[in-house]
Amino acid sequence: MFKTIADPADCEVRSVIRFLNAKKVKPAEIHRQLVEIYGENVMTDGMITKWVRQFNDGRTNVHDEVRSGIPSVVNDSLVAKVNEKIRGNRRFTIRMLFDEFPQIS
Repeated sequence: MFKTIADPADCEVRSVIRFLNAKKVKPAEIHRQLVEIYGENVMTDGMITKWVRQFNDGRTNVHDEVRSGIPSVVNDSLVAKVNEKIRGNRRFTIRMLFDEFPQIS
């Protein structure tokens, strides 16, 4: 049996897709293997097909492309603080979240 990997980075999953695609593994088989190691919520088979198509069209970058718009205020530190608050009080409401962290909407 394989050890599962929780919460993989998006670029990690895309790198695996790129690698398996280079070995001529079909998208459905890539999906099966990803689910086996990363779990059911890793990526849909449709998204895997999309990434395979992009790699076949010449894409080599596995990282997200820079997008315009308002930059996110969410970072690892903020996520950790929110998780700490919620775990400390399971009855933590959305209103309390807003009051505690006004920088997120």
